[in-house]
Amino acid sequence: MIWRIASLSIALGLTALADDWPHFLGPKTDSHSAETGLDLDFTEEDLEPAWTYERGKGHTGPVIAGEYLVFIHQLDEKEEIVCLNPDTGEARWKHSYATVVNQNFGIFDEPFGPPVIDPETGTVFTHGNDGDLKALKLEDGEVIWEKNLDKDYGVPPTFFGRGSGPLVHGDLLIVHNGTNDACVVAFDKKTGAEKWKSPHAWNGSYASPVIGKVNGEDRIFVFAGGKTRPPHGGLLCVDPKDGKINDAYTWRTSNPTSVNAASPVPCGENRVFISEDYGLGGVMIQYDENFKARTAWKAGDFGCQFQTPIYHDGVIYGFGGTGGLMVAYDVTYGNLLWSETFLRLTIQHNDRKLPVNLGRASMIYVQDSFICLGESGTLLRLDLSAHSRPSVLSKAQPFYAPESWAPPAIANGRLYLMQNEMGRKLICYDLRKK
Repeated sequence: MIWRIASLSIALGLTALADDWPHFLGPKTDSHSAETGLDLDFTEEDLEPAWTYERGKGHTGPVIAGEYLVFIHQLDEKEEIVCLNPDTGEARWKHSYATVVNQNFGIFDEPFGPPVIDPETGTVFTHGNDGDLKALKLEDGEVIWEKNLDKDYGVPPTFFGRGSGPLVHGDLLIVHNGTNDACVVAFDKKTGAEKWKSPHAWNGSYASPVIGKVNGEDRIFVFAGGKTRPPHGGLLCVDPKDGKINDAYTWRTSNPTSVNAASPVPCGENRVFISEDYGLGGVMIQYDENFKARTAWKAGDFGCQFQTPIYHDGVIYGFGGTGGLMVAYDVTYGNLLWSETFLRLTIQHNDRKLPVNLGRASMIYVQDSFICLGESGTLLRLDLSAHSRPSVLSKAQPFYAPESWAPPAIANGRLYLMQNEMGRKLICYDLRKK
């Protein structure tokens, strides 16, 4: 089964470009969608769900390819992988298995690692809380192959169980496993056979690996760092051909309760931005001709706990800290272009005007604007540029629910949001122009 970006004829003779969302950061793991033909002029009154699906605990968003939508959640003491029809919300299949719900700081809200779909083979891959790595047929949920990484490689030191999503690259499925002898492991995506492993002392984090370019070659960027005393971690630059680690750039605060959880953001060739929110903030890393890293610039106020920033047209945008401070930095020189707190912005919800606090918000780019989901359910469409502060083009409060941290997903004319508290559910909105 192969899904591609496709031209869809819709009402009144208009043509729209539809796009899948097979990775939680989009088709190219950069939080961008090529979709067009969307009605993004939503208001506080007219944003009505096409369907909703009640779900369990967890902080991962859905992934979508063609006629299949998949997410993973926790029900009692089981993890469950669910496949829905993305048009109707009807369940196609489910696959569940036991998990140990025993975590730190009184938090019982796993899983954290998002699934990924491989459109080439019609397979969905998941990396569960206890190391259950599964390859399932997208069509019917049949198990193609499965492993338990805790048993095969040992248990990595983590705060809340495993939480890094797998990455498909060519014929490989790449996993941030997080043990010293196998920090990163690549498997044959069709058979599950190990192809290589990368030993390193930095342990498993909650950031998912991404692919970028260094000196014209593909490299895997892994933002590592687990539960250790003293804490250690940082960015690994890994050659996907053989697992060789070209360089390891240290970026971890001395706070032993800190985590590295926001995924790396490639910002053009040879540059990668990483961020944490426990004291260091963000840093732009530059690689030289020998694949060695150096500091290009630092931004102490650009500290992302787990919300991954977005790079677009020479600027990196995101939310620093937990208070909803949006910042824009010039990628080349590290100049702060502007910052915005949205302090005067209000939004209507249940006959009340609420002050907006976006908190640890996430953004995606589609159809010449940015869709932003605040951590309590505020939905904004923003016009962002290097030259002026954000302009709010559309706003709505589809729900009010704390800790709604999963980034939004958009696929084939539909927007998908995860409501995390006060009635956990996956919500679909049809944005196709009528």
